[in-house]
Amino acid sequence: MRNLLFTAALFVTIMTVVSGQGEIVDLKQTVFYRNERTFGIILNTDGYAFGYREGKRLNFLNKRLYEIEMGILKHPREVKLSNPYFQSGSTFVFGKLNCVSNLRVGFGQQHELFSKEDLGGVAIRYFWTVGPELVIYKPIYYKVLYQIPLRPDEYEIREEKFDAANHNPGNIYGKASFGKGFDEIGVIPGVYGKFGFNFEYSKEDKVIHAIEVGTSLSAFPRRVPIMAVDDNKAIFLSLFVSYRMGLIIDPLDPRSNRYSTIFIRNR
Repeated sequence: MRNLLFTAALFVTIMTVVSGQGEIVDLKQTVFYRNERTFGIILNTDGYAFGYREGKRLNFLNKRLYEIEMGILKHPREVKLSNPYFQSGSTFVFGKLNCVSNLRVGFGQQHELFSKEDLGGVAIRYFWTVGPELVIYKPIYYKVLYQIPLRPDEYEIREEKFDAANHNPGNIYGKASFGKGFDEIGVIPGVYGKFGFNFEYSKEDKVIHAIEVGTSLSAFPRRVPIMAVDDNKAIFLSLFVSYRMGLIIDPLDPRSNRYSTIFIRNR
């Protein structure tokens, strides 16, 4: 993950330095119409997420942000294994208690530090968002092998939640179906804050392509039970890198607000 973040930062820096010249755009003439809607794919040091964001123009350099994100929380000790004696079984994460997802709904602000001089350049902004966060966790069940009495070569499979006293990689056959445990779902409410830099490099005036890097902090009233270990966390401090794409929303040109235009380049 550290290599991923370093590579993304290096990529953005290179684009900023060597970006070519393109069509000159007078943003001040259309600034009040330049709201935006974007979708993001986010990788962070505690998992991954997908998000939707709207930016409402406040003035030439600032936008109010509204966002929603849904993701998966991971523990650094998660390692996929397979049964060393029964290769037909599925892979599993030994010692995992719950499959954990998180939902964020937030608002914030974006400030433009460097505007594009032309459509071949890079606009650099910083942003922050805050809001409530909800963790949703579902127990994981394992398929556990038990030897049948008086039949040393035969086993039965029982679906059980992880038990450190009785389970080991040699007697776990694989994961039970994902639907197992939905009647035991739990939730933990919390809050989050996020700060980062946005590097927007699209060569189309009304299309957005951007890389973001930054850090986020999530806090919950108790530890999130991901693994059967003592170092489950209640506070998650993460680094993230994300790719965003979307549209500038222009009420004077409704046809340009269709998402299909993201993949169409003007010539």
